[in-house]
Amino acid sequence: MARSPRQAAAAATAPKWLTPAQLEAWQALTLLLARLPTALEAQLQRDSQLSYIEYYALAALSERPDRTMRMSELAVLTNAELSRLSHLITRLQKRGYVRREPDPDDGRYTNAVLTDVGYDLVVAAAPGHVAAVRELVIDALDDTALAALQGSAERINARIGDPRHNISRDATATTDSSTEKLKQ
Repeated sequence: MARSPRQAAAAATAPKWLTPAQLEAWQALTLLLARLPTALEAQLQRDSQLSYIEYYALAALSERPDRTMRMSELAVLTNAELSRLSHLITRLQKRGYVRREPDPDDGRYTNAVLTDVGYDLVVAAAPGHVAAVRELVIDALDDTALAALQGSAERINARIGDPRHNISRDATATTDSSTEKLKQ
Protein backbone atom coordinates (compact mmCIF):
# COMPACT_ATOMS: atom_id res chain seq x y z
CA MET A 1 0.00 0.00 0.00
CA ALA A 2 1.42 3.36 -1.02
CA ARG A 3 1.86 6.22 1.42
CA SER A 4 -0.16 9.33 0.99
CA PRO A 5 1.74 12.60 0.53
CA ARG A 6 0.75 13.52 4.08
CA GLN A 7 2.15 10.26 5.47
CA ALA A 8 5.37 10.68 3.48
CA ALA A 9 5.80 14.26 4.76
CA ALA A 10 5.17 13.14 8.35
CA ALA A 11 7.69 10.32 8.00
CA ALA A 12 10.29 12.70 6.54
CA THR A 13 9.95 15.15 9.43
CA ALA A 14 9.63 12.56 12.23
CA PRO A 15 12.51 12.70 14.69
CA LYS A 16 15.16 10.02 14.36
CA TRP A 17 15.23 8.81 17.97
CA LEU A 18 18.39 7.62 19.64
CA THR A 19 18.96 3.92 20.10
CA PRO A 20 19.37 2.74 23.69
CA ALA A 21 23.17 2.61 23.25
CA GLN A 22 23.22 6.09 21.70
CA LEU A 23 21.05 7.43 24.52
CA GLU A 24 23.38 5.96 27.15
CA ALA A 25 26.40 7.54 25.42
CA TRP A 26 24.61 10.88 25.17
CA GLN A 27 23.59 10.79 28.84
CA ALA A 28 27.14 9.94 29.90
CA LEU A 29 28.45 12.88 27.85
CA THR A 30 25.90 15.35 29.22
CA LEU A 31 26.71 14.27 32.78
CA LEU A 32 30.41 14.76 32.04
CA LEU A 33 29.74 18.19 30.53
CA ALA A 34 27.89 19.19 33.68
CA ARG A 35 30.26 17.71 36.27
CA LEU A 36 33.77 18.25 34.86
CA PRO A 37 33.65 22.08 34.69
CA THR A 38 32.21 22.14 38.22
CA ALA A 39 35.02 19.94 39.54
CA LEU A 40 37.70 22.01 37.79
CA GLU A 41 36.09 25.24 38.99
CA ALA A 42 36.02 23.96 42.58
CA GLN A 43 39.74 23.16 42.49
CA LEU A 44 40.63 26.55 41.00
CA GLN A 45 38.44 28.42 43.49
CA ARG A 46 39.83 26.47 46.43
CA ASP A 47 43.49 26.72 45.46
CA SER A 48 43.71 30.02 43.55
CA GLN A 49 40.48 31.97 44.11
CA LEU A 50 39.89 31.92 40.35
CA SER A 51 36.87 30.85 38.36
CA TYR A 52 37.44 28.45 35.48
CA ILE A 53 36.93 31.18 32.85
CA GLU A 54 39.22 33.56 34.74
CA TYR A 55 41.95 30.93 34.77
CA TYR A 56 41.37 30.09 31.11
CA ALA A 57 41.62 33.76 30.08
CA LEU A 58 44.75 34.36 32.18
CA ALA A 59 46.35 31.16 30.88
CA ALA A 60 45.63 32.16 27.28
CA LEU A 61 47.28 35.53 27.85
CA SER A 62 50.25 33.88 29.60
CA GLU A 63 50.92 31.73 26.54
CA ARG A 64 51.48 34.78 24.34
CA PRO A 65 55.07 36.00 24.10
CA ASP A 66 53.97 39.55 24.92
CA ARG A 67 51.11 38.38 27.22
CA THR A 68 48.75 40.44 25.06
CA MET A 69 45.66 39.53 23.07
CA ARG A 70 42.86 41.45 21.42
CA MET A 71 39.73 41.33 23.53
CA SER A 72 37.76 40.08 20.55
CA GLU A 73 40.22 37.22 20.02
CA LEU A 74 40.15 36.35 23.72
CA ALA A 75 36.35 36.30 23.58
CA VAL A 76 36.47 33.74 20.76
CA LEU A 77 39.08 31.67 22.57
CA THR A 78 37.12 31.60 25.85
CA ASN A 79 33.79 31.10 24.04
CA ALA A 80 32.42 34.19 25.77
CA GLU A 81 30.32 36.97 24.36
CA LEU A 82 32.38 40.13 24.12
CA SER A 83 30.23 41.85 26.76
CA ARG A 84 30.74 38.94 29.18
CA LEU A 85 34.47 38.97 28.53
CA SER A 86 34.55 42.71 29.09
CA HIS A 87 32.99 42.22 32.55
CA LEU A 88 35.47 39.43 33.26
CA ILE A 89 38.42 41.61 32.26
CA THR A 90 37.07 44.44 34.41
CA ARG A 91 37.02 42.09 37.44
CA LEU A 92 40.53 40.87 36.68
CA GLN A 93 41.69 44.44 36.13
CA LYS A 94 40.37 45.49 39.55
CA ARG A 95 42.42 42.68 41.09
CA GLY A 96 45.54 43.84 39.22
CA TYR A 97 45.84 40.78 36.99
CA VAL A 98 45.27 42.45 33.61
CA ARG A 99 45.09 45.86 32.04
CA ARG A 100 43.50 47.15 28.87
CA GLU A 101 45.38 49.00 26.18
CA PRO A 102 44.46 50.23 22.73
CA ASP A 103 45.86 47.96 20.03
CA PRO A 104 48.87 49.83 18.61
CA ASP A 105 48.31 48.24 15.19
CA ASP A 106 44.62 49.12 14.96
CA GLY A 107 43.07 51.58 17.39
CA ARG A 108 39.61 50.11 16.78
CA TYR A 109 40.63 47.16 18.96
CA THR A 110 41.37 46.89 22.67
CA ASN A 111 44.00 44.53 23.97
CA ALA A 112 43.98 42.64 27.24
CA VAL A 113 47.47 42.55 28.75
CA LEU A 114 48.48 40.17 31.51
CA THR A 115 50.33 41.99 34.30
CA ASP A 116 53.27 40.55 36.20
CA VAL A 117 50.95 39.93 39.17
CA GLY A 118 48.52 38.10 36.88
CA TYR A 119 51.32 36.07 35.35
CA ASP A 120 52.59 35.07 38.79
CA LEU A 121 49.05 34.02 39.76
CA VAL A 122 48.50 31.84 36.71
CA VAL A 123 51.97 30.27 37.10
CA ALA A 124 51.13 29.46 40.71
CA ALA A 125 47.66 28.14 39.78
CA ALA A 126 48.79 25.97 36.87
CA PRO A 127 50.29 23.01 38.78
CA GLY A 128 47.12 22.42 40.80
CA HIS A 129 44.92 22.81 37.73
CA VAL A 130 47.06 20.42 35.70
CA ALA A 131 46.99 17.92 38.58
CA ALA A 132 43.18 18.10 38.61
CA VAL A 133 42.99 17.68 34.82
CA ARG A 134 45.37 14.72 35.05
CA GLU A 135 43.47 13.11 37.92
CA LEU A 136 39.99 13.61 36.48
CA VAL A 137 40.63 13.04 32.76
CA ILE A 138 44.09 12.12 31.55
CA ASP A 139 44.89 9.35 34.05
CA ALA A 140 41.42 7.83 33.59
CA LEU A 141 42.23 7.04 29.95
CA ASP A 142 44.88 4.98 28.22
CA ASP A 143 46.64 6.37 25.14
CA THR A 144 44.09 4.82 22.76
CA ALA A 145 41.13 6.19 24.68
CA LEU A 146 42.77 9.60 24.96
CA ALA A 147 43.37 9.71 21.20
CA ALA A 148 39.75 8.63 20.64
CA LEU A 149 38.53 11.36 23.00
CA GLN A 150 40.60 13.96 21.16
CA GLY A 151 39.38 12.79 17.76
CA SER A 152 35.78 12.75 18.91
CA ALA A 153 36.03 16.20 20.46
CA GLU A 154 37.63 17.60 17.30
CA ARG A 155 34.91 16.12 15.07
CA ILE A 156 32.14 17.47 17.29
CA ASN A 157 33.79 20.90 17.51
CA ALA A 158 34.16 20.95 13.73
CA ARG A 159 30.42 20.28 13.38
CA ILE A 160 29.69 23.10 15.77
CA GLY A 161 31.77 25.30 13.50
CA ASP A 162 34.80 26.08 15.65
CA PRO A 163 37.71 26.77 13.29
CA ARG A 164 40.21 25.90 16.04
CA HIS A 165 39.08 22.28 15.80
CA ASN A 166 38.87 21.86 12.05
CA ILE A 167 39.38 18.19 11.29
CA SER A 168 41.90 19.00 8.59
CA ARG A 169 43.77 21.22 11.08
CA ASP A 170 44.06 23.83 8.33
CA ALA A 171 42.21 26.46 10.31
CA THR A 172 44.01 28.85 12.59
CA ALA A 173 43.00 29.62 16.17
CA THR A 174 41.53 32.92 15.14
CA THR A 175 41.69 35.07 12.10
CA ASP A 176 41.22 38.74 11.53
CA SER A 177 38.15 37.94 9.46
CA SER A 178 36.57 35.90 12.28
CA THR A 179 37.31 38.57 14.85
CA GLU A 180 36.43 41.51 12.61
CA LYS A 181 32.83 41.17 13.79
CA LEU A 182 33.88 41.17 17.44
CA LYS A 183 35.78 44.45 17.59
CA GLN A 184 35.87 46.41 20.76
